[in-house]
Amino acid sequence: MTNASPFARRTPAPPTLPRGDVLGTYDSYPEAQKVVNTLAKADFPVGKISIVGNDLKTVERVTGRLTYARAALAGSASGAWFGLFIGLLLVLFSPEPNFSFILAAALIGAAFGLLFSVVTYAAGRRRRDFTTTHQVLASNYQLIIDPQLTGRARSVLAGERDPGETPPPPSPVSAAWPPPQAPADPPPTGSESETSGAPRS
Repeated sequence: MTNASPFARRTPAPPTLPRGDVLGTYDSYPEAQKVVNTLAKADFPVGKISIVGNDLKTVERVTGRLTYARAALAGSASGAWFGLFIGLLLVLFSPEPNFSFILAAALIGAAFGLLFSVVTYAAGRRRRDFTTTHQVLASNYQLIIDPQLTGRARSVLAGERDPGETPPPPSPVSAAWPPPQAPADPPPTGSESETSGAPRS
């Protein structure tokens, strides 16, 4: 029998889907995010909430036709950014900084990026003559919440006061409201009633 060493590396637990009550189902992620933001503003423990996307799909949108000019422009732009980054590193760690290194590195990066992009496009021109963007979308998004907090969350979303909050103390004005009513006038005596009932001359 072998004992596990305290210094041994532990195997991370496999990811699992969250379990609990479904607080709501929404068609888009911003709608689900808005609900979580509303609960967060009400000091609700949002750490017990998970946003689960169902029926994931990969969407590739065609943005346009790819040409030599577009390939060269995109390659030179990405190469210039990379060269600019390298140039900044050289200036920061150089004992005698020379800012001309930044411009030179950006130009060299743009040249290499342009060349690489054009060669890549020429090699696969017959197979892919268009540009696209990739997105991973879900058919719907569900808010999964701890069952013990479902009622509290629904009360907050309904506009009611959070049951977990301490009720505020009554203000002096509200405590004295309504004001005490004045005592009613005493009923008229017999002489007063006879006088009031006598006909006027």
